[in-house]
Amino acid sequence: MQYKTLGDTGLLVSTLCFGTMTFHGGTGFWKNIGDVDQAGADQLIKASIDAGINFYDTADVYSEGESEKALGQSLKNLNIPRKDVIIATKVFGRTGPGRNDVGASRGHIMDAVDASLSRLQTDHIDLYQIHGNDSITPIEETLRALDTLVTSGKVRYIGVSNWLSWKIAKALAISEFKHLARFDSLQAYYSIAGRDIERDLVPLLEAEKTGLLVWSPLAGGLLSGKFSRENQKPEDSRRTSFDFPLVDKERTWRILDVMAPIAKAHNCSPARISLAWLLTKPVVTSIIIGAKRLDQLNDNLAAVDLKLTVDELKQLDEVSALPPEYPGWMLPFQSANRLEPVARPLPTTK
Repeated sequence: MQYKTLGDTGLLVSTLCFGTMTFHGGTGFWKNIGDVDQAGADQLIKASIDAGINFYDTADVYSEGESEKALGQSLKNLNIPRKDVIIATKVFGRTGPGRNDVGASRGHIMDAVDASLSRLQTDHIDLYQIHGNDSITPIEETLRALDTLVTSGKVRYIGVSNWLSWKIAKALAISEFKHLARFDSLQAYYSIAGRDIERDLVPLLEAEKTGLLVWSPLAGGLLSGKFSRENQKPEDSRRTSFDFPLVDKERTWRILDVMAPIAKAHNCSPARISLAWLLTKPVVTSIIIGAKRLDQLNDNLAAVDLKLTVDELKQLDEVSALPPEYPGWMLPFQSANRLEPVARPLPTTK
């Protein structure tokens, strides 16, 4: 396993993060995501620990809180020292019927963090993330609430998920000006089939030294190896019943066509190739992988040892390249002269 610092901090996290959205399941929507019971959760957590993973991601809305409970119980059942794992969870989604049981207001954050701590059976959360965009709550209110949690010791680092680049930039500026805790990470969708974040978010993260945690690196299973032009609705895939995240399918089939001989050359799945491709991106801090079964987990874990050749990476980059959009295509055109060596006259003395 490899490790990176979480953004511009000294906290080391494994480059693969185990996501627990498949734990418990319950009914309705969450049943489609996964229904791993406590025994299965213990088995998966143990295998991930043995492989060197120290980073675990969940959220208060996953399986209506049951995912957090299962993760906390697994760590207890396996006698894993709390100091040896990094626990990340999220707040924003609806957790009750009340008007204020949702969002990123100070009120909801203060209520939600205590509930998460109780379910996780811990006295602190390593990374507390705002799970979505709140169009009502002022950014400063959210940041002040998170700063209170960091100061109190309930939370050690803060992050955000699924925000636009301008809003993240504004939040970072507020934090600096007001001397508040700053977002150390962004959790965002990124895959070889969905490279949209490279337009604005990746340059922002690189400039601000903010970590990137990748969710759905296999595009909701589309890159797992089960899907193809000929088999677009396999019966045993979650995406067949829950077609998410949004992906250009025709573009994905072209990517899989190029990926097929590369996967054959490495004697591995398209999923492993997809993860290995992401791991080559310097902006990526950690990739969140989820699994229902041990064989799925083991296949994903093997991605850290897969080394793609320069030519293979070139093929994958080219077939998955984003179509040009303004102002992106204008920037290299106008910057060409600025990137050339500039001959400057030597200073003269009089």
